[in-house]
Amino acid sequence: MGRLIFHIDVNSAYLSWEATYRLQQGDSIDLREIPSVVGGDESSRHGIVLAKSISAKRYSIQTGETLFNARLKCPGVIIVPPRYWLYMQCSSAMHQMLQEYTPQIQRFSIDESFLDFSNMKHLYPDYMELAETIRERIKRVLGFTVNIGISNNKLLAKVASDLKKPDRIHTLFPHEIEEKMWPLPVEDLFMVGRATAPKLHKININTIGDLANYDVEILRNIFKSHGQLIWNYANGIDNLEVRKSNYIEMKGIGNSTTIAFDVEDKDTAHKVLLSLCETVGMRLRDSHNCCNVVAVSIRGSDLISYSRQKKLSTATDSTRKIYDETCILFDNVWKGNPIRHLGVHITDFCNNDFYQYTLLDSFNYYKDSKLNKVVDEIRLKYGYKAIFRSCFLQSGLSSMCGGVGEEEYPLMSSML
Repeated sequence: MGRLIFHIDVNSAYLSWEATYRLQQGDSIDLREIPSVVGGDESSRHGIVLAKSISAKRYSIQTGETLFNARLKCPGVIIVPPRYWLYMQCSSAMHQMLQEYTPQIQRFSIDESFLDFSNMKHLYPDYMELAETIRERIKRVLGFTVNIGISNNKLLAKVASDLKKPDRIHTLFPHEIEEKMWPLPVEDLFMVGRATAPKLHKININTIGDLANYDVEILRNIFKSHGQLIWNYANGIDNLEVRKSNYIEMKGIGNSTTIAFDVEDKDTAHKVLLSLCETVGMRLRDSHNCCNVVAVSIRGSDLISYSRQKKLSTATDSTRKIYDETCILFDNVWKGNPIRHLGVHITDFCNNDFYQYTLLDSFNYYKDSKLNKVVDEIRLKYGYKAIFRSCFLQSGLSSMCGGVGEEEYPLMSSML
């Protein structure tokens, strides 16, 4: 009893931060007030929508679609390139401000945080007044708007912050679930993704309310433990604590790139995968974790995608081990078609305090760990081009590519 959780979510984060910065630099146009998007580099075939304004959303422009499609939907759309160093600064500035209100903060992503005000009624007797103070201060001091969701658990607070945007405060306490949450599409529920939603529709579950009132035994038979989880969420059941963290919580690390030319041979594909693994491995070590699962994804020039993953016999944080497993997966799954896009993803983390050898393991983990540590330190201090593998010489490929930016990406988690 006495639990009070806020979920704070920046409205159209990348675009809001970009708009605020440009206004501070003297621009007369507010990107948030016109059809606009933050987009990648089309010249290197990274031209996708990363963030969009509310005006752009009215033209059905979607995050992740190509800038070419965005222009077809709205010929006058304004497209601006991303500035990731700026977005990290904005995220950190907001986090520092929020720490003035409670020390119990969990950074859920670059633009989302959970704040725990449980048993603090003696400090903040009126939670709506507190939310209004935070919302207005962020707008006045930092220049961008947020939505704040309020409830007695993290799940409902997050759902509340998504109810109506922008610049709003919403509550979603248990007695409000039936009125405010149950009419929403089932796709709006946390942990109901693109794979689960169609299966729910097939059994006539279209809203969160349908899911909440469905026979949980049938859901368990179809979806196993995930069925119980989403039924609990549909009924507002969530007991997870707000874990104080200085770093963004990570359940997986991924990196991908759209290649500037169609890759048609295995050797070139392996080099691209190595460049992705370099970044993934560096971020994994920076998080002080090892991974147990490695996955590779491939999209051909025909835009058809496929992937494969593998459970490792021993958890690792070695770039070389991740790369070796990725190449094995790639060789087994690649259909020989021209490749447009490659991705590497790692999950199932455990801490990297020690390494568990196996009897058949001939890999010199100690030597590899020392080497990775030195290479990471050099790159963090002097940049990713300061040291790279010789196979990238004269290859025409970047030694570390993909993600949110070839220069900034390896440094982002450390900047946090």
